[in-house]
Amino acid sequence: MLVNNPNITEKKYKKLAIQVSLNGFAFCKSDTLNHNILNYKNIAFDLADKSTPIEELFADAFRNNPDLTEQYDEIVIVHNNNLSTFVPTPLFDEQFLGSYLQYNTKVFETDFFDFDEMPTYQINTVYIPYAHINNFFIDQFGAFDYKHANTILVSKLLEASKNIDEKKMFVHMNSGHFEVVVVQNQKLLLFNSFEYQTPEDLIYYLLFTAEQLNLNPESFKLEFLGNISEDDAFFKIAYKYIRNVFLFETDDLQIHNTYSPAENRKNFILFQS
Repeated sequence: MLVNNPNITEKKYKKLAIQVSLNGFAFCKSDTLNHNILNYKNIAFDLADKSTPIEELFADAFRNNPDLTEQYDEIVIVHNNNLSTFVPTPLFDEQFLGSYLQYNTKVFETDFFDFDEMPTYQINTVYIPYAHINNFFIDQFGAFDYKHANTILVSKLLEASKNIDEKKMFVHMNSGHFEVVVVQNQKLLLFNSFEYQTPEDLIYYLLFTAEQLNLNPESFKLEFLGNISEDDAFFKIAYKYIRNVFLFETDDLQIHNTYSPAENRKNFILFQS
């Protein structure tokens, strides 16, 4: 959905992507002609005072960041939470969105559900967006597109797996939760999201997932994305128990920006929104 549906003389050739969570948000500006990232910023909220409505935290950030109030041809809001699941298109019915989520998420009658289509892979992402945050953005922008972070994550990893017949596991590290994606030549074999606190939590879930898919820790490949480095305790414990552990290669991503491999891994979803 375009913000103002501008004609060719009014186009700015700029896009704004905002990835939101309850702990803060990140945004990036991109040039739609060359598909280059112009700049980005991560903003963490001070949650010490729990009485402050999250809409006020967003409003303060908008006042302090002029980039957010510029004119854009396209605006996309990306909801980053672990309240999602994937449903094959042949089994999907738009009338039963809440039913798909109830097996891995506590749902309530008052929840608002939505879905993203991935027609190339015959998959739909069913999720609970942050309705109150969307309402804030309606006041700011009027119209915008929105989707779930896992839609972008999974679609891009499936795209990267084309013509690769070996099974590969990817782990995307978020604050408080991580996503496990197992793919094989553009087929999604497994997706799951786990909450964690310690490195031991991480390796428990990874080895359990590998066992369920008959993946041998001595031979399958594991690649990390998100906020992680080789010096991180979470990377080190994975390397201790799984032989082939790597950080996701970012060479293809860096064609479109000047940021470091670590920044591209951390902002993998945002930069491809």
